[in-house]
Amino acid sequence: MPEDRDWEAYKVPPTRTPVVESTTLCWPVCASCVTTGLFTEWIERQQAKNKFYYYHQKFRRVPDLSECLEGDYLCFYEAEAQWRRDRMVDQEIVEIVRERLGACKQREGPNQFQNCAKEMEQLVQVTKAYQDRYGDLGVHGNARTCLMKQKHRMMEERKAQENASQ
Repeated sequence: MPEDRDWEAYKVPPTRTPVVESTTLCWPVCASCVTTGLFTEWIERQQAKNKFYYYHQKFRRVPDLSECLEGDYLCFYEAEAQWRRDRMVDQEIVEIVRERLGACKQREGPNQFQNCAKEMEQLVQVTKAYQDRYGDLGVHGNARTCLMKQKHRMMEERKAQENASQ
């Protein structure tokens, strides 16, 4: 490291900073508004007029595809959009449960099989429910094919019950 430093490159801050003698407000009228609360009341009124909510958007539940009338294309569209939202929510639920299981495994280490049994059972239930509803639909699945899959599954269960009772 060189001994001759360039003091101009690294200037030292001044040792004494100047002190302002008196502080004056630019708008003395505003100072009285702030002290009386008129200004804050005006700000609150303005904010109340232009409310912006930061939480999730809530959609109303629309009728299922089976409840739509024949030829009601708007109802078909809304049911399809509702189905897609439900599918995204179910995907996130599966992902959250999977992350919880991974965190439990990471936390417990070698004791994961006995200490994370509850999370493992929950993941099995959630993935089975997701697979029952959305499995084998593919990436281009829609509400109509999902409804048909549900109908076929219910018919198979009914046939299995009839065969078991005979």
